[in-house]
Amino acid sequence: MGKKVLLIGWDAADWKVINPLMDEGLMPTLNSMVNEGIIANLATLDPPLSPILWTSIATGKLADKHGILGFVEPDTRNMSVRPVLSLSRKVKAIWNILTQQGIKSHVVGWWPSHPAEPINGVMVSNFYQRAAASYDSPWPIADGTVHPKDLEEIFADLRVHPSELTLAHLAPLFPNYQKINQSNDPRLAQGAKILAQAASIHNASTWIMENKEWEFMAVYHDAIDHYCHAFMKFHPPQRNGIPDHLYEVYKDAVSGIYRFHDMMLERLLQLAGPDTTVIVMSDHGFHPDHLRPNKLPKEPAGPAFEHSPYGILCMKGDNIQKDERIYGATLLDIAPTILTLFGLPVGRDMDGKVLVQAFTDPLQPTLIESWETVDGESGMHAADRREDPWAAKEAMKQLVELGYVEAPGPDNQKNMEKITRESKYYLSRVYMYKKEYDKAAALLEEISSEEAALRYSLALIRCYQAMRKVPEFRATLDKVRQMDNGNIVQIDMLEGALLLLEYKPRKALEMLLKAEEKAGHMSQLHVQLGRIYLRSQRFEDAKRAFTKALAIDPQDANAHHGLAISLLRQNQYEEAAESALNAVGLLYYYPAAHYTLAEALMNMEEYERAAEAFEVVCALNPGNRKAHQWLVRLYDSHLNSEAKARQHNQFVNEKIKGVITIITGLPRSGTSMMMQMLKAGGADVLTDSIRQADKNNPKGYWEYEKVKKLMTDTTWLQEANEKSVKIIAPLLLHLPAKYDYKIIFMHRDMAEVLRSQQIMLGRKEALEKKAFPIVLSEAFQKQMDQATAWIKRSPNVNVLHIDYSEVLAQPQEIAESLCEFLDADLDITKMVEAVDRSLYRNRIAENV
Repeated sequence: MGKKVLLIGWDAADWKVINPLMDEGLMPTLNSMVNEGIIANLATLDPPLSPILWTSIATGKLADKHGILGFVEPDTRNMSVRPVLSLSRKVKAIWNILTQQGIKSHVVGWWPSHPAEPINGVMVSNFYQRAAASYDSPWPIADGTVHPKDLEEIFADLRVHPSELTLAHLAPLFPNYQKINQSNDPRLAQGAKILAQAASIHNASTWIMENKEWEFMAVYHDAIDHYCHAFMKFHPPQRNGIPDHLYEVYKDAVSGIYRFHDMMLERLLQLAGPDTTVIVMSDHGFHPDHLRPNKLPKEPAGPAFEHSPYGILCMKGDNIQKDERIYGATLLDIAPTILTLFGLPVGRDMDGKVLVQAFTDPLQPTLIESWETVDGESGMHAADRREDPWAAKEAMKQLVELGYVEAPGPDNQKNMEKITRESKYYLSRVYMYKKEYDKAAALLEEISSEEAALRYSLALIRCYQAMRKVPEFRATLDKVRQMDNGNIVQIDMLEGALLLLEYKPRKALEMLLKAEEKAGHMSQLHVQLGRIYLRSQRFEDAKRAFTKALAIDPQDANAHHGLAISLLRQNQYEEAAESALNAVGLLYYYPAAHYTLAEALMNMEEYERAAEAFEVVCALNPGNRKAHQWLVRLYDSHLNSEAKARQHNQFVNEKIKGVITIITGLPRSGTSMMMQMLKAGGADVLTDSIRQADKNNPKGYWEYEKVKKLMTDTTWLQEANEKSVKIIAPLLLHLPAKYDYKIIFMHRDMAEVLRSQQIMLGRKEALEKKAFPIVLSEAFQKQMDQATAWIKRSPNVNVLHIDYSEVLAQPQEIAESLCEFLDADLDITKMVEAVDRSLYRNRIAENV
């Protein structure tokens, strides 16, 4: 017998509950594991629904690949709804891959695993532990619960019925049980039922480990999650609105179920032996504190709002580090890590990674394109048993339409349509998690047309925000307002987010400050405020906002990162590095936070660590030009590594196309003034000073001569990469598609533009008559319209429209909008100082 791995799942287990219990010596077994191995916050996925999550854990893949999309699914054979089944999983789980490799594997209780798969070992499905109504009622094992089938009788006898539990069994969880009036309070019976189910799973697991050879063992318990949903409201400290007598009766229930799991863990570790790698984990946490909502939304899967975004991970074994914390782990990493422990390759189509930082002696993961194409018996259900319930539903619908089968009754039909919509909603959230917002939006638009549900609209707004679709955002927000009965606290926050999309940070700030009246308890609000303060270079205000967010939710990675930037900009480098480390510790896949960490370390002159942080940025986001450029400088100037500097420089030149910022408009519309502002703020501008300043432009034209050849030569644009360059509007149509562009489009009253041009050309007669050729005005307007149409049809273009008169009237607000649009920390004070209002003479713009 070779390597052995024991995987134990505790649904909803949370370090916030576990740590105090370990400190009090009440979970000694897990505490010993912590001391002997590694721990981590395990980032969950979205949506945080257990069947989806545990399938992702078992497969290393997101739900769009594995096919499990909720708690229920259509039962097309009976034209009804059924609990989600393993038949609907479209890909191999870890036990299927191990079966193919001849590795003896056993699985107990995994969700969903019914009907049990014919793997190389024993599988006991998630239907196993559900008890009959009463002890005297027949309690047969459902068909398909146990593989191999000849073990059914043994496992039937191992089950524990709730009525077999005595008050002595329940006393550790409910020490004041004698005060419960069970005739009108069913909660004690509910607690007994959940405890009996946990005992049944434990009995099945220990029997297998005692009586069967094994190399891989997976055990799933849902009791912590069920106890938390039922009793967390009574968990200390006592919350407002919880009566004293109920608090005294139920306050120990959650702690008690955790302690029970610790006792079960002790026995599993004894049976596993010292040479086994043991993994204890949860799919998400469960808020035990003020972050838990007082009221759950009335929608399917509403209780999931009580879940927290981080589960637990604890792992120990021969080649596992001892008493260490690792960072950046997600649910998707469990299956790839187990494959590596067994010396097997990881599928490139898996969405997770190997947790190499957990190993004492690093194991080099090997790769395979996909395990799905590997032949051999995997223990999956036969192809004729597996089905896609959603495709089957559509096929059944067509058969009904063709008249081959009878249409389902109205209630069944309604239920099937409802769960189909919900499943599409959950799939849209998977796409949003993957940042595939176009796919998510398409699904959400479809189901929103069928049902005007608030959650669909709010998700759509998130998509439109990410895709920068301002009109769609506005239209959907208007619909949300119509649904609002005064209880949607996010309304003003969403309006603020929309104003930011429109590059109006000052108005957004006003709206978000208004939102504090309703949503001051939401950490996201203070993070939004902090980000606006950062853009406005109000660093102390930003620091205060992010600190407020962290007081509400200490696990808010965005708040930690915002605080790090606030401290960095105030030259508090050590504190900034610490906050950035907190951010990446919570959310490792956070390139911006790693970048801030690198900046702080560089200012501390810790060049090796800074280079390591920049390298992480490049690994997570290879297109980050600035990170590569800083690495070139670090390797050249401080770390004496010409080869690495050359490598990063070559990557930038060959792989990253970058962004060109273009200042455009008609001649004499304020483009030169805008170039002056950007230069003063610290932006890198492309000019050649060939055309000298004169009385018409006393501060210079800020032009680049090669721009005039844009219609016939675009090769010079590589010189403009990551810089700002002035190009008049009619030439925009000749920009090649191989670059991304941010366009600052200057607008000015057409009469003023024409008059300024006449002054420049010395045409006094036209000025005295105040008459300009209509044809000229029409031609210029046509050029503007053509440029605007080109922008709209160019997916590689982002635009900010600015009115010349607004720059003169409110330069501070315009400077803040520019920083927001360019996503750049420019010096706003110097940008404002660059605006010379004296050159706007008699409403005739001489300075452009």
